[in-house]
Amino acid sequence: MAERLVYFNGEFIPEQEARISIFDCALMYGDMVFEMTRTFRQKPYRLREHLERLYRSMKYAQIDCGLDIDQMEAATHETIERNLPAVGALDFQIMHDVTRGALPLYNTLVKEGTAPIVTINVFPLVRHIGGAADTYSQGAHFVVPAQQSVPSRYIDPKAKNRSRIFYKIAELQAANMEEGAQALLTDEHGFITEGTGNNFFLVRDGQIITPKGHNILRGVSRGACMRLAKKNGIDLSEADIEPYDVREADEAWYTSTTICMLPITRFNFQPVGDGQAGPVYKRLLAAWSEEVGVDIAAQAREYAGMMDSWRP
Repeated sequence: MAERLVYFNGEFIPEQEARISIFDCALMYGDMVFEMTRTFRQKPYRLREHLERLYRSMKYAQIDCGLDIDQMEAATHETIERNLPAVGALDFQIMHDVTRGALPLYNTLVKEGTAPIVTINVFPLVRHIGGAADTYSQGAHFVVPAQQSVPSRYIDPKAKNRSRIFYKIAELQAANMEEGAQALLTDEHGFITEGTGNNFFLVRDGQIITPKGHNILRGVSRGACMRLAKKNGIDLSEADIEPYDVREADEAWYTSTTICMLPITRFNFQPVGDGQAGPVYKRLLAAWSEEVGVDIAAQAREYAGMMDSWRP
């Protein structure tokens, strides 16, 4: 099979040769913005929305990558086309990483120089969604760790960046509470914000409620879910949510690019609702599957069956 190629500042190089210097700001500061898009039937889903957010993130971080958004989109499609022989019939992620470049202090040690570096890679979703296949039916367990979200007045989560050690600390704390548990973060006032790379929704008395957008990443998948709810005539509001509200919810789920939406059936060691994936969740997942022309849960089960034999 052909090898995957990475777009690297205008060139295409083998994936295993794509390297950034240890003196790059991405490593020295976590100074990098990024986006992940996925495909359905090998067509990018809401690529332009992801790129628009990428450029808002670059503006926030004051990084000029040297490409305008149309050039970035064209480079993305070329990257996809060059990699189709290598990914076969699989759907895949599309990852955009933009780093500020190397610190000028080390300019003579870095072959790429000190200008920003743009990389685009594709990677099959076998492990991403195959590993989550059982969660579509069984649901996830979310817990509130001690680690809280970083307030937007310090670093704005609406800019998607790699300075995310607080995510990792929250994940480790959640895993210490129970193996496999996922973290649901709160802000300094105790209100639910988001997961570590996902957005949160609950249902109470037929109404969908999701956290307000000020201290969270306003996810593209979050927006897609909200639009599907509106299209299907389901009432939805953004509000301050306390852990108490999650305990009293009828159902809950989270959204993220690769998995779209997955149910949360336990919260802080207690069942959410009846402890099963709920009817509103199932209705929206079916609507999402219809929109993209792929049975999302069935694709995850298919990829789960490939995991033992598939090699990246």
